[in-house]
Amino acid sequence: MRRPLRWLWLSLLVVVLDLGSKALASNLLIYGQPVELLPVFDLTLLYNTGAAFSFLATSGGWQRWLFALLAVGASVGLSIWLTRLKRGEVLLAGSLALIIGGALGNLYDRLVRGYVVDFLSFHWSNSYYFPAFNLADTAITLGAIGLIIETLRDARRPRA
Repeated sequence: MRRPLRWLWLSLLVVVLDLGSKALASNLLIYGQPVELLPVFDLTLLYNTGAAFSFLATSGGWQRWLFALLAVGASVGLSIWLTRLKRGEVLLAGSLALIIGGALGNLYDRLVRGYVVDFLSFHWSNSYYFPAFNLADTAITLGAIGLIIETLRDARRPRA
């Protein structure tokens, strides 16, 4: 692929949108008080010191540095992978860029705030709540879905 690092513009866009949306949520929302937008969707400001689904959130603080180190390692590794892509691997390049941007957006929160700002909250009939998340988490999820699709598509291609 010619100039594969050009895909990092997508990573930068994810970081800017993520940090901007977290700043807005932090300034406009009151911690823990939902603002209902739809019967199944609220904006609720929450702080997550753990990983996905608050994994290790109550572990005393060491997890902040572990998750920061993982984010740095993943971003470096995925950037190297990005440089090795072949021409036409557009879905793979976009997926890697989304994951890098999401990892860096949440890394910023961990290093600067000590927690990740979450504010998107889906629920069903006010009894079942999906864990709150943010735009960085969304980018990581979309990137992972793209990687899965690319893997399945690659598995169906005939081998030379």
